[in-house]
Amino acid sequence: MRIIMPNSTLKAVLTFLVAALPLVATANLDDGLVERARVIHAQSLTLDAHADIEIVGKPSMYVGPDGLSKVAPEKMRDGQLDAVVMALAVGPKPRNEQGFADARRVADDKLRAVTALVEERGNRTRLVKSPDALLASVDQGDRSIVLSLQNALIFGEDLSAIDYFFDQGVRMFALTHMGHNGFADSSRPLFNAATGEREVTAEHGGLSSKGVAAVGRFNALGAVIDVSQLSSAATLQVVAQSTAPVVASHSNARALTDVSRNLSDREIRRIAAGGGVVHVAPFAGYLFDSNDPAIDGAIRKMRREAGIDEDYLYPFELYWEIKDPAIKTTFLGGVRALLGPISLETMLDHIDHIVALVGVDHVGIGTDFNHGSGIPGYNDASESFNVTLGLLRRGYSASDIQKIWGGNFVRVWKAVEKQRTVPELS
Repeated sequence: MRIIMPNSTLKAVLTFLVAALPLVATANLDDGLVERARVIHAQSLTLDAHADIEIVGKPSMYVGPDGLSKVAPEKMRDGQLDAVVMALAVGPKPRNEQGFADARRVADDKLRAVTALVEERGNRTRLVKSPDALLASVDQGDRSIVLSLQNALIFGEDLSAIDYFFDQGVRMFALTHMGHNGFADSSRPLFNAATGEREVTAEHGGLSSKGVAAVGRFNALGAVIDVSQLSSAATLQVVAQSTAPVVASHSNARALTDVSRNLSDREIRRIAAGGGVVHVAPFAGYLFDSNDPAIDGAIRKMRREAGIDEDYLYPFELYWEIKDPAIKTTFLGGVRALLGPISLETMLDHIDHIVALVGVDHVGIGTDFNHGSGIPGYNDASESFNVTLGLLRRGYSASDIQKIWGGNFVRVWKAVEKQRTVPELS
């Protein structure tokens, strides 16, 4: 337990925190169970391992109904979410000088947005660069941001860019997003609407020589490696190459939802064998029942009607290729309706699967909020308590829940730091 104080003080603090949490529908729940869940939630270090960065004033289809980020500081406070890993994420761009420059500009813009967020006094939010700094921030009642980077396209052809972003505070790196790049293969090869063709399934057969070098540099710096979005071959190669545990920051179980963005049982076992953690996301496209042929057929029909490729790597893929806004809206809403009644319980099924496969030490929470993620019961950070309550109802212990919510991530981060070979920054 990370809270150490006299029992009387602890009780007073927990009573205040419980009163601050959002109301949960408890009509059919034992009040004692709910109260116990609130105490566990207040005593846990709660961390979301992946959310995208929203830039204030920039139009976005992914923010909440209030127009604010789903992990805005006030929503984190309402849900008692202590920390979030925020990604300098960049989507596909041409692999040329202009594309590299554009990717770098997007990453730098997002970095400035996080800096502005942290510098705004009322937010009581810190950018933390070590697990010890994270623990200190949480104990002082502040919200914490850990920076990650997603898509080595941002590096261009320059491996030294890894050091630059590490110096800026980035502590977790993912090599790909959608589409292959010069470092690794993606789990989602790009589709070219102009030619009607996809990239080859495997350009590098996993990692390129630059990808192998990048893994070595991440290890040397003491940076956490994130395998989410990588192809299966690349994921297995990263696990084999890395001298430290790795994480998947937002990946679900492919055994339950067979889309290319999810992890196979083989990948999950390998990640766990190396001491790593798989963080499960409340993203409907990674949670639906892919074994239902009726759902698959209906998705294919809707894709044909929208004028996009019938074959898909996950259901919402290629919506950005739809030029007509009305058709795009119809497609997105229609596909979501086809996926069925997905809720927090569905997400917990994926956690159960991973725990049954490799144990509770190797699963966590990574929402992918601000990028299309959110389901009934877990639509933004303010509803984080519902996860704790759901886990408790399924029989997880307080210790289990604390591991899932952040303990496992912190353990990995500490292990990664111990493997660092480059002298610490002054």
